[in-house]
Amino acid sequence: MAAGLVATGCSGGAAPSAGTPTATVSALPAVPGIEAEAVRLRTDEAVGGQLQVRVTDTGTTPFTVTAVAIDSPGFAPLPAEPVSATFDPGRTIDLPTPFGPARCAAGPEPAAARLTVVRADGAVAELRVPLTGGTLTQLHAEECALAAVREVVGIALADLAPAPGGTRLTGAVVLSRRAGGEPIAVTALARSVLLDAVPDEELPATLGPDADRLRLPVTFEPATCEPHVLAEAKKPFVFPLTVVVGGSDGVAVDLPVDGGQRALLQDLVDRVCG
Repeated sequence: MAAGLVATGCSGGAAPSAGTPTATVSALPAVPGIEAEAVRLRTDEAVGGQLQVRVTDTGTTPFTVTAVAIDSPGFAPLPAEPVSATFDPGRTIDLPTPFGPARCAAGPEPAAARLTVVRADGAVAELRVPLTGGTLTQLHAEECALAAVREVVGIALADLAPAPGGTRLTGAVVLSRRAGGEPIAVTALARSVLLDAVPDEELPATLGPDADRLRLPVTFEPATCEPHVLAEAKKPFVFPLTVVVGGSDGVAVDLPVDGGQRALLQDLVDRVCG
């Protein structure tokens, strides 16, 4: 996969912490002539499970990167991603790089980019370049907060079906308690790129301490029929649900939508938007 030139982008606001360990860690030694930073672009958020390793040639000689991987105690390791990126002195290139599932018993630092580097003379080096920036720490907090919510409550979209008139679908967000006895509240349900998701009752809706199940009826209807939006939507049926467990901060959880439900939602968009 060819790497593109550095692009401008930013990630969202800081996510709630899920008790990520905060013990002091030793800094990794610098690698002369190479720097790396973890960044997350909007395209990464759309794809999911990846970030950019932003590599800069800070030395005086060229080199080529042929593989890249994330090396962090807070994330399960993945095989190196093949790339082909040629660096001249001063050049910066973003390398799209997958990251593995979060390991919430460990912190994300010290973090490094594992790079396979081919020098100008043909020599090959496997390098562990310190990874700067706060992106991995933020991702770790988000992933672990999400895992903590999923430990105590199951979330599902149920009974999705066409409503009379053919311009809407009705269904229900269902929360099922898995553990604990704290109240669990749905405080917000956001629209997707293409569709509004409107709860039939005012939020927050709360699964009480003595209850095991909460059913929240929801109506789905197209929010836009703009052709460029319809054509360019990367994740058209992602509906972020804000869930609060006890007195913790709210956590954004994507409402699960299976293949059959996606087909119903797509059919609605096609029918209404023509």
